[in-house]
Formats: sequence, C-alpha cells, structure tokens
Amino acid sequence: MKFPAFLASLFLSKLADQILLFLVPLVVFQVTQDVAWSGYAFAAETLPRFLSFPVCGALCDRVSPLKLLRASQIFRALICVLGVLANEAIGGIGWLVGLSAVCGVLTTQGVMAREVMLPQIANGQGFDKVLAYAQTAEQTGMVLGPLVAAALFALWPWQAVVGAAAAFFLLADVATAYWRRGNPLQLHEPQGEPGHFLQPIATALGHVWRLPGLLRLTLLTSGVNLMLGTTLASSAAMVTGLHHRSATYYATLQTLGAVATIVILLAIIRGSIALKRMGVAAYLLIFGGGLLTAASTSHWGYAAGFLLVVGFDKMFSIYIRIHRQRIIPARDYGKTTGVIVLLNNLTQPIAGLVVGAFADATQTRGVIFGLCLLVGVIGLAAAALARRAKAAATTATTTTAP
Repeated sequence: MKFPAFLASLFLSKLADQILLFLVPLVVFQVTQDVAWSGYAFAAETLPRFLSFPVCGALCDRVSPLKLLRASQIFRALICVLGVLANEAIGGIGWLVGLSAVCGVLTTQGVMAREVMLPQIANGQGFDKVLAYAQTAEQTGMVLGPLVAAALFALWPWQAVVGAAAAFFLLADVATAYWRRGNPLQLHEPQGEPGHFLQPIATALGHVWRLPGLLRLTLLTSGVNLMLGTTLASSAAMVTGLHHRSATYYATLQTLGAVATIVILLAIIRGSIALKRMGVAAYLLIFGGGLLTAASTSHWGYAAGFLLVVGFDKMFSIYIRIHRQRIIPARDYGKTTGVIVLLNNLTQPIAGLVVGAFADATQTRGVIFGLCLLVGVIGLAAAALARRAKAAATTATTTTAP
C-alpha cells in the first residue's frame, strides 16, 4: 500500500505549515518592532483556519477527499509563490500575513480530507496504529518546522523561506500521488446531500446531540483542550517568571514535550492498549499534570506536569478519533468531525483569554488550579453521562427481553 509515502506527504505538509506559522509573527515583529502587531498577525493567520473546520468538513462529504487533499497541497504552494511575487512587485508585509491566512484555510481542508480518508486506509485493521503512525509523522513535522524555519531564515530573506515552504508543499503532493498510484484500495466517493449548504452543519450538530456517546466525547475533548490551552498559554510566564528559568530552558522544555509525545505514540504503535484504558489513563494523567503545574514550587515539578499534559494529549486524541469513527455514520463523517473539531478547540482560546485577563505574576498558579478543577468537573460530568447511558441501555434490554 506504500503507506510510508502517505506518512511522508503528511510530514512534509505539516513541516511547510509550521514554517509559515513560525515565520509570520517573527517577520512582522522584526519589521514593526511591536509585539502587539506580531500578536495580531498570529491571530490573523490562525483564526481563519480555526473557523473553517465546519465548512471544510462538509466539503469532504460532497467532494472526493483525495481530490481536496491534493488541491490543498498544490494551491498552498501556488499561494506562497503568488504572495512572494506580489510582495516583490508592490511591497508590504501584509502579503506574508495574507498568504499565510489563505494557506491556513487550505491546511484545514487538507487536515479534514486526511481525517475522512484514514478510516478507509486502515480498512478496519489496526486503526489505532494507523492513527499513531499518522500523528507521529505530524508531530515530527511540528517539531522540525520551527527549527528548519529558523535555520533557513538565518541564511535567507523571508521570501526565500516562503519559497522553500512552497517546495515542501509540492513534495507533499508528489508523495501523495506516489502513494495513490501504488495503493489498490478503493476510496469511497462521497454521495453529497440536497439542501442548503448550511444543512450539513445542522446535521452535524444534530449528530452531536443525539448519537449515543458523541456529546460525552465532545465534552471530554473540550476538557483536555482546556487543560492544554491553559498550560501552553501560561508556560512562558511560569517558566521564565515564577520559576526564574532562562529562555533556553523554556525552549528545551518545549522540545522535550514534543519528544515525549513521539515516544508515547511509538509506545502505542508497538504495544496493545485497551481503548477505554487508553482514554481514562490519558485524561487522568493530563489532569494530574495540570495540577502539578499549578501546585509545584520547583521547576522540576512544573516540568514534569508540563510533559504529562503535552505528552499524553495525542494519546487521548487517538482514543477520541477511534471512538468518533465508530459512532458517526460514514456519509456524515466529514461534516460532523469538522463541527466537533471547532467545538473542541473553542476551549483553547478561552483558556488563553482567561489566563491573560485574570492572571498576573502572582495569580497565575491560582488561575491554573481553578481551570484544573473545571477540567475535573467536565470529566466527572462525562462519566455521569456514560453511567446514565449504560443504565438506560440496560433498562431497555431488560424491558424488551422475551
């Protein structure tokens, strides 16, 4: 099946995407010397990709996901080239922000297309391992992207670095074409559905509310993302402020978090962990890691908590994605997953806003602890929903038994 070529396309696409994400705030700050403008630029390039998940998911149920994946890679390369040419012809740093924003939406389309394709590629055989391989390739691209971007930016102007990102997008498409050429698997063609274009979003929200277990999974994932967002939003202040560590220490901790994630994913690939145990263990370890970051008075304790939260996030992601694939009807998988991803990720910016609005150097630990308690309440609520559903199913079985 040439599955390594599929993983290579995922790695190269993520590498190029991370190069752009790294480059935009840095270049904007160097040009303007204003941290605020750097933050605005980051928001401008990330918000469109965040908001486009439901639409991109709905498209995957109307158009071939493989065509959408290849189009997202080719058009991202084209947008990079056009953005650089426009900058050379007209000037202005806005072209870099604009091309990154458009590439962000196309990245979301590529992510959703792969999400719809992965269950078909696994074909019922070891879906957890297929997900672990895919997330390992993605995580490796996320780790190397900023390093490659920094190395290239030290040698070349930003226009040339964007050109390198375009080349990586094209290589990703070449790897996708090579994988497809040697893959006999018949991918399902979407059937589409009649009605207004907003109808898929209504269908997806109906599935979240009515399909057994899907609302519980959405709540749990929101809790995990709240803990992850809280940790990431406060980590720089906690490490360099409260624990008085250097910027180099902070960068090293970030790298160790990515390495820990890859190690955990490789353990999933090599081992055999029961799905329910995987989900419960990951949630509890993430919750415990959050408490440790809030309560620890030493940088060693904080680092351990940070690594628990960041490292086990992807394990929980595998648990959630396998469950979602079992619950959501195949014909509605794209639209429903797109809406769920949007709902799940709302808690990350909320966490950042809470940390920014209510925490200063002396209050950060208290805010983190309060958000940890909220994550615990979400977990307990999800467990109560699971017990209630199980009791209802048992009652229904008893009632209908002859």
